[in-house]
Amino acid sequence: MFDAPAAVATPEAVDTFIARWKGTTGTEKANYQLFLSELCALLALPTPDPASKDNSENAYTFERRVDIQNPDGSENRGFIDLYKRGAFVLEAKQTGKGLETKGWDKAMQAAYNQADQYVRALPANEGRPPFIVVTDVGRTLALYSEFSRSGGTYVPFPDPRNYRIKLEDLRQPEVQQRLKALWEAPDTLDPSQYAARVTREVSATLAQLAKALEADGYEVDRVAHFLKRCLFTMFSEDVELLPKNSFTDFLTRMKETPEHFADAIGSLWESMNSGGFSGVLTAKVMRFNGGLFKGIDPIPLTPEQIQLLIDAAKADWRFVEPAIFGTLLERALDPRERHKLGAHYTPRAYVERLVMPTLIEPLRREWATAQVVAETHNQKGKTDKALESLRAFHHKLCQVRVLDPACGSANFLYVALEHMKRLEGEVLNLIADLSGGQDSLEAEGFTVSPQQFLGMEINPRAAVIAEIVLWIGYLQWHYRINGKLDLPEPILKDFHNIENRDALIEFERREPLLDDNGQEVTIWDGISMKKSPATGELIPDEAARTPVYRYHNPRRAEWPEADYIVGNPPFIGASTMRRALGDGYVDAVRQVFKGTVPESADFVMYWWHIAAEAVRNGHAQQFGFITTNSLRQTFNRRVLEPHLNDAKKPLSLTFAIPDHPWVDGNDGAAVRIAMTVGRAGEAPGLLQQVTNENSDESREARNVALSRREGKVFADLSIGADVAGAQFLKANQEISSPGVKLHGAGFIVTPEEANQLGLDNNPTLKQVIRNYRNGRDLTQTPRGVKVIDLFGLTADEVKRQFPSVYQWIFERVKPERDQNKRATYRNNWWIFGEARKDWRRYANGLPRYIATVETAKHRLFTFLDADILPDNMLVNIAIDNPTCLGVLSSRMHFRWANANGGSLGMYVGDVRYNKTRCFETFPFPELTDEQAAKIGQLAEQIDAHRKRQQAEHPTLTLTGMYNVMEKLRAGEELNAKEQTINQQGLVSTLLADHDALDRAVFNAYGWDDLAKALVGLPGATTPLPGKPAAQAEAEEELLMRLVALNKQRAAEEAQGKVRWLRPDYQAPEEAAPTQKELQSTTAEASAPAADKTKATWPKDLATQVTLLRDMLAQSPHSAESLAAQFKRKPLKGVNEVLSALAALGQAQQDDDHWRLVR
Repeated sequence: MFDAPAAVATPEAVDTFIARWKGTTGTEKANYQLFLSELCALLALPTPDPASKDNSENAYTFERRVDIQNPDGSENRGFIDLYKRGAFVLEAKQTGKGLETKGWDKAMQAAYNQADQYVRALPANEGRPPFIVVTDVGRTLALYSEFSRSGGTYVPFPDPRNYRIKLEDLRQPEVQQRLKALWEAPDTLDPSQYAARVTREVSATLAQLAKALEADGYEVDRVAHFLKRCLFTMFSEDVELLPKNSFTDFLTRMKETPEHFADAIGSLWESMNSGGFSGVLTAKVMRFNGGLFKGIDPIPLTPEQIQLLIDAAKADWRFVEPAIFGTLLERALDPRERHKLGAHYTPRAYVERLVMPTLIEPLRREWATAQVVAETHNQKGKTDKALESLRAFHHKLCQVRVLDPACGSANFLYVALEHMKRLEGEVLNLIADLSGGQDSLEAEGFTVSPQQFLGMEINPRAAVIAEIVLWIGYLQWHYRINGKLDLPEPILKDFHNIENRDALIEFERREPLLDDNGQEVTIWDGISMKKSPATGELIPDEAARTPVYRYHNPRRAEWPEADYIVGNPPFIGASTMRRALGDGYVDAVRQVFKGTVPESADFVMYWWHIAAEAVRNGHAQQFGFITTNSLRQTFNRRVLEPHLNDAKKPLSLTFAIPDHPWVDGNDGAAVRIAMTVGRAGEAPGLLQQVTNENSDESREARNVALSRREGKVFADLSIGADVAGAQFLKANQEISSPGVKLHGAGFIVTPEEANQLGLDNNPTLKQVIRNYRNGRDLTQTPRGVKVIDLFGLTADEVKRQFPSVYQWIFERVKPERDQNKRATYRNNWWIFGEARKDWRRYANGLPRYIATVETAKHRLFTFLDADILPDNMLVNIAIDNPTCLGVLSSRMHFRWANANGGSLGMYVGDVRYNKTRCFETFPFPELTDEQAAKIGQLAEQIDAHRKRQQAEHPTLTLTGMYNVMEKLRAGEELNAKEQTINQQGLVSTLLADHDALDRAVFNAYGWDDLAKALVGLPGATTPLPGKPAAQAEAEEELLMRLVALNKQRAAEEAQGKVRWLRPDYQAPEEAAPTQKELQSTTAEASAPAADKTKATWPKDLATQVTLLRDMLAQSPHSAESLAAQFKRKPLKGVNEVLSALAALGQAQQDDDHWRLVR
């Protein structure tokens, strides 16, 4: 980074410092502050300030406190060893282990993970520092950078080969300067800033030469190909694919004899194409091939033009930035684009902001798993297996395919390649450490290469540049990681990975579109500009035209197979597509995608739709696109919603930024865009929103501060509650069930038929002829029917004890059952198809229970007496506590059930009450005796009110009453029939009781603020379409709080604290009140779930790691509670994985519980 690094410290001072600290022993706490203070003194840096009680004032201190938020809502305190705001977080260790041994690597990795956790715990208003520093006191400092400061991964700086600074390296002036800049001006170390300057200068020089050659009469394409060969030759000498300085020296000689230039450079390129001795360089050169040096057609140059090449060659091509070089080169070599050279370009920091969550973060999660697997094997002394797991990850990394279906000059593909090469460097370092360097030769033969990065680009010039950009980027990083380019020949391979074709449609043929006069229809080429004679500003050059075509038999284009899809498709609005692309093309595209992409959608949404389909159908893992920020508007949301809302194969947005600054690649204009990342299945997402942005003249990218919220990301790119991620709670288990499923209408009898069977004369028949209720009985008018229930009896017992009943069932049920395909139903014809053995056990001994209709317009709960047998369409809860009835009857629970249930379409907005998703995940409040009594009293009052009024008015239905209640809530006028219902049902009084109940339940949760926002509004018992924004926002906030409480309850249960709803039944041996904290082992022993319902412990070690890490991400666990989630309680295997996680700093143990280090 420094042209002429000057020493900061004298050699004597450095020698004294090294001698003083070399070989020191002792503890980290005893030495690290002194070591760092003396390092500051050596480098003429200020020493840390004294700490203040006010943490916000601790901008440069030792032991800076941070509060780490845990998944269960709790927090624990951490202390940063040395913190410098805006610069770094430093974590110190004094390992006492041999440098770059297995034990030392693990200790350093653990320290890095600890520092990364501290970074994420810093207050949002302080921002994230660009560096993490890990020091082994008195021996090394390791630097990791993340210059975008947007929450990405910190990577070894400057690269995986050179990020560790040993004590002896302090003698090097460039190392002293690097550390001084780290303290005082860390952003000056951002390589993209230096690289951008070099790249701009090179591009300007090449543009000047291209312009001169075009002025001499050479064709644009010939000039472009000539200069691309020149620039690659310049790059080759800087990375020593050619002898160092050989090409620059050649150009200097040629300037003296320019008449020989064309022949000489032609000879050189022929040698590079075929390999062998080059007389021009008087040296042997490698074979490059790859198509770049075929069809050589060199252009003679004047001395002045050769000087321009010399100027370009003097740049350090090792630091040319491929992420922007393609864009600038495209502008330099195309006269139509050259006016943009001074314009802004898309900064790599913006590109990284999408590339990281789309593919690099998923790959790094896999890498973290591979490290744990290797460490688990290591701890068992199985080094071969550890190496095997690391090699397997490397092999997979070298096969990952990344597609940009609108790749331009490959800036997205290059950034993806760079970060995969960075990751590969870390992988190879660990393999080398573990194998003692024995694996290096094998690894060199298999590497992340341009072959894995696939592109489609309609512009042929951009497609060619994209290939060069990828090769330069690949060779740069291979050089940085390995320190040399000892590659097999040919150096360049023609992979055909960048395809010059349309990404949306293919066709049999096309022909020019003719107007009414038979003339070809043309449109502006979208590129060429001219100066306005009036203003002097650049305006479209309408004289530069391109034909419009008619497409025959268009069909959807097939995309190459890829694991990840990422890119920045064209920004063209639906209303301007015809003007920009021509009628023929737009008609063809809309014909092909008719019925899937609305015509009102922007052009980019065709790419979004194709990628979403690929991911949902398992053809790719994730995709991420830049779109215009109108993505949230209705006409574009219509593309997102079918993918996000698909019942069988939903897509989830795992990352989104709704509104972010961007630079339009067409004209360098500042625009606003959205970023979205999608993956298959139900998954929570991260929503980041710009909270502040400002310009810095020294940086191309605007400084952007982003907020972070996790939850469910919706089609309008808003964040909501991740109800799909709600966990089942032990407290609610084993007490709910659907009712009986008859499979035979003959089981049902009227009261008169029951008496004919002898019920009024034979009291023993009451054992088998019971009252019966189904959904219509509850929501409409009760039928008053009974049901014959012979559960627990054999056919012979029925025949002997209840002969009249036996004949009734024999005549009315058996003929129907004899036709049933299921043998169980045929053979046990006298018993209900589903007799619900479990429900009978749950409800045994209760005088009453709670019931609700599975699918109904209004979500209502009621008490049913124990002598009533419920139908299959009732969901029943074996609790007779009125407080539970009150909580379930509140709008709080209705909102939860509405979000978790599924619709069957029986009513407008109807919701199916799924007892597993709606009840068993619901977090009940922790109540005082006073709160419980109040809620219970209101619930009894409401239940009694409804039953009383229905008894007095037999035609009165609950559905009718609650329909009227909704109209009263909405302030709508009642018609005559509704007024009658209001008077018969005393609905206004019932409404007031419901509102009082809702307030009491909100108060029990401590959420009176939401009570003020919601109580009294429509939509308390039935879904409300088109609700006001303020109500929707409050209800979403309610759901987010309930999801957070569910997560907290699950975390408590994992640690043994179970708030049983019915402790006397669910945990009778505990004999404890509902809220009592229980020991983990007791909770696990008493949990009613049978072992058969638990997951099987995976055989695959990587799957074990992933499962345990996911569980720890939800809440802290003891090893016992983790093992208890699996069949046969694999405690040994769990402990082995936990030990490996701890060794690598990915988890840590507090008392008996483990938590994930994030």
